[in-house]
Amino acid sequence: MSAPVPSRKVCVGQFAGSHGVRGLVKLRSFTGDPASVTAYGPLTDEEGRRSFRITLQGTVKDQFLARVDGVSSREEAQALAGLRLYVDRSALPETEDEDEFYHADLIGLRAELADGTRFGIVKAVYDFGAGDVLEIRTESGALEMLPFSKACVPLVDVRGGRLVVDLPAVIEARPDDRDGDGDGREEGGAGPETGEGGEGEP
Repeated sequence: MSAPVPSRKVCVGQFAGSHGVRGLVKLRSFTGDPASVTAYGPLTDEEGRRSFRITLQGTVKDQFLARVDGVSSREEAQALAGLRLYVDRSALPETEDEDEFYHADLIGLRAELADGTRFGIVKAVYDFGAGDVLEIRTESGALEMLPFSKACVPLVDVRGGRLVVDLPAVIEARPDDRDGDGDGREEGGAGPETGEGGEGEP
């Protein structure tokens, strides 16, 4: 499983290996305008412990060739391969589309049902390649993975600190399972998934 995105940082690129023998690094950009990947100041690793000053030198296929301060050999460049690059959320411009959000904007939002019932808190955002997924810590303490789609999350109110979730049928059915007796919970398997498997046990 991919690591969750840091709460106040946004991933804007990734080193993809060395190019040539003079320390050039291949760089993938994840920004809307790919060439703006270096426009937000020094980039850091996920923990913020290492900082990189990068100058774009050209392109190769769908990647940039970049010069990284302090990197002068093929071996040093190759050692950076796979490292993701982050920038503070505050350095990025606001999104122009009201339906576009930075991952960092979503983490910490209160998740509610359509009737205002509090469902939980967004703890992390993952990208498994088929679309973003929200990890929500529910009020019961369980973790739920919810696709970040218009159908499942019809409303995002960043300024208001909340989003509305329309749970898939499999999640909506779980309250009925919890209302049943112990036998029903064991047969349905809902107890462990909602963090209630230990309740009612001898």
